[in-house]
Amino acid sequence: MSAPTGQNVIRIGTRGSLLARTQAQTVADALIAAGHPAELVIIKTAGDASQAPVAEIGVGVFTTAIRVALQNREVDVAIHSYKDLPTAPEPGLVIPAIPPREDPRDALVSRGGMVLGELPPGSTVGTSAPRRAAQLRALGLGLEIRPLRGNLDSRLGKVASGELDAVVVARAGLVRIGRADEVTESLDPVVLLPAPAQGALAVECRSDDAELVRILAELDDASTRAAIDAERAVLAALEAGCTAPIGAIAEVVESIDDDGRIFAELSLRAAVAAEDGSDVIRASVVGPVGRAEQLGKDLAAELLELGAGELVSHLR
Repeated sequence: MSAPTGQNVIRIGTRGSLLARTQAQTVADALIAAGHPAELVIIKTAGDASQAPVAEIGVGVFTTAIRVALQNREVDVAIHSYKDLPTAPEPGLVIPAIPPREDPRDALVSRGGMVLGELPPGSTVGTSAPRRAAQLRALGLGLEIRPLRGNLDSRLGKVASGELDAVVVARAGLVRIGRADEVTESLDPVVLLPAPAQGALAVECRSDDAELVRILAELDDASTRAAIDAERAVLAALEAGCTAPIGAIAEVVESIDDDGRIFAELSLRAAVAAEDGSDVIRASVVGPVGRAEQLGKDLAAELLELGAGELVSHLR
């Protein structure tokens, strides 16, 4: 068993971008605070080497190299933006911790401080995600949606330079790198439904590393895990990848029973959009927190009954 004990340093594999390093450092800091020495190991991925849209270069492009390093025992832990992971489990690996989630909403950063509804028709809006592009087109605002790649600095720079009128990015990323003050508008999920697991981190290790699994599990947040399980179950049941135009968001909410007692439930919303924005199918469900994954499957089944299969069939 290679699990760190005593003074052994836990090696945490991460991409080298500012956002990835910042995310990984939060996990390292939490481990160190709990008495477990940790350090970051930077790993270059295929996604870092390409400027092509993620939809073209494929699911898992940011995660494969890190997982290989983990399986080869070059690192002990891998940190991923959970929304980048394929829905199929990876043999030999496990995710003992999903730390508390950052704000899952999408964010608009625009010139002149304009909110989404103030952008004139024909305004150029950059986004990396087919999901965002499809939902933005569906709003019928007449915006010109352009593909966007690069780190957050370069994306925001396209607005500052005037190359684009606005960009839509994950708010969580801006918060984590200390640039939340540049957000023009945090987009309500009613307007733009986030990607499944957006704002959440996956802390992964080898499944045979029992002691490390135990150590990492201390960082797990039960409410976040339930939400992520439900959202990703929708994605998996629709047999679509992380670049598909599918949005989903779940949260643990308080409800009151007939006797006035407060109890927790899981509220889940999801949407499937046509890539050209011509159609958006939405559905929602509320149910027991302990049935998170089943709720996701049930909601996916409802979406399919409403015709979502036709919108995602060409993505399979």
